Amino acid sequence: MSSSSFATIFAQVTNAATDAAAGADASQQGPPAWTNFVFFALILAMVYFLMIRPQVQQKKKVEETIKSAKTGDKVVTSSGIHGVITNVKETTVIVRVADNVKLEIEKSHIEKITRPEAESDKAVTAKAS
Repeated sequence: MSSSSFATIFAQVTNAATDAAAGADASQQGPPAWTNFVFFALILAMVYFLMIRPQVQQKKKVEETIKSAKTGDKVVTSSGIHGVITNVKETTVIVRVADNVKLEIEKSHIEKITRPEAESDKAVTAKAS
């Protein structure tokens, strides 16, 4: 075989392959562009409902628990101090930790509130962030 006949055959094969690929593209198109947007929106919705929303609900529950703190509740602070609330102020509480020892603590640092048994048999847990 001569080199010119090889080049002719190669050109015919590549042209046939190119024409076949072009015909396949024309008759078989991919999914519409809006499907990518729908897929992206579904991913964002999953992230919101699986990660963001539960955190927001937990934070709201913690804030409600801290707001409901009242005199006589037993508390544990985030630093591990145990005591009983003797006075509630706007942003702080006075906690009695021993006889004649009272500490003023920020409400945001209350980790756990336990109600007296006369009122409730449950312990209310609040994890402040």
